[in-house]
Amino acid sequence: MAGSSHGHGHTPAAWTGVIISFIGFCVAGAFMVMANLVGFWVGMVLILGGAVVGGIMKAMGLGANPKPLVVTGAPAATREPVGAES
Repeated sequence: MAGSSHGHGHTPAAWTGVIISFIGFCVAGAFMVMANLVGFWVGMVLILGGAVVGGIMKAMGLGANPKPLVVTGAPAATREPVGAES
């Protein structure tokens, strides 16, 4: 696949955040079917908790290193320096 990034999401921070959020999704879905409002909201909190934990782990250095921004295209126009007239 053109432009694919190798290792996208394959970090401890990403895996942990997704697993916690997935468990929260399963909990919320199960309690929604059982019509238990408290259990549903516990699952929703777990989903948000997964995002928070993943973000904290990324801030601790367990996430992917950001790639430098590469700008392509025509080079910027250059100006000749203006000399002091005497």
